[in-house]
Amino acid sequence: MSTTTHRHDERRISPVFLAILAVMAVTGWAVWTDFAALPGLAVFLFVTAAWIVSLCLHEYAHARTALHSGDITIGARGYLTLNPLAYTHAVLSIILPVLFVILGGIGLPGGAVFVDRGRVHGRWKHSLISVAGPLANVLFAVVCTAPFWLDALDGVPTAFRYALAFLAFLQVTAALLNLLPVPGLDGYGVIEPWLSYNVKRQIEPYAPYGFFVVIALLFVPAVNGAFFDVIDGLMRALGVPELSRACGSEMYRFWQGGAPEICGV
Repeated sequence: MSTTTHRHDERRISPVFLAILAVMAVTGWAVWTDFAALPGLAVFLFVTAAWIVSLCLHEYAHARTALHSGDITIGARGYLTLNPLAYTHAVLSIILPVLFVILGGIGLPGGAVFVDRGRVHGRWKHSLISVAGPLANVLFAVVCTAPFWLDALDGVPTAFRYALAFLAFLQVTAALLNLLPVPGLDGYGVIEPWLSYNVKRQIEPYAPYGFFVVIALLFVPAVNGAFFDVIDGLMRALGVPELSRACGSEMYRFWQGGAPEICGV
């Protein structure tokens, strides 16, 4: 096999990702047209599939930026195919974030792709690799909320509007959590290249636990309240009414009885 063909295979979109994209498209159509016999189930499948797509794009953004920053080995690991099964920590990158959405309704950041940092030269490049993932979530949130802040909701079905609002909420929470300057999260990866060697060496033993410390802190009422106050402010800035997000969350958890009458679905 020639080098050109080999590189093409490394960047060919995975059938797994295409299948997830197809589920998102079909269930999104079902929500839009009110075709589904169980609207809540259709919203659940649409949002879950779209959430997994966004997780793949998050990791792809890391990988693509790393490739252009000097890590030419990134493609051999399968990171450029958008295949969620190729990630170094598939449980942290895909399974755990999906479970958190189902159980807690919050966008949990996933585990980053493995980057050969020794091939990347320059502190700015290292920072850009780390920030690329959360920026993908920000872009996804902007797309989801575009009908809201552009005042273009005429003709958008109510259930689909609610689904977009909840999906945007997941993207905003994931981006904000991931940008925290905590070891193990992308926010720390942004500032790490600018820290002294001694500081990095002191922090390194605690890096594997940073992610879990953040999750634990979210169960502290004061921290939880402050965090969601920031999220609510960002959602309002994006033009998304709190009712739309809440109704989307209720429709998503259809097994709990569906959305209340106030949601009008």
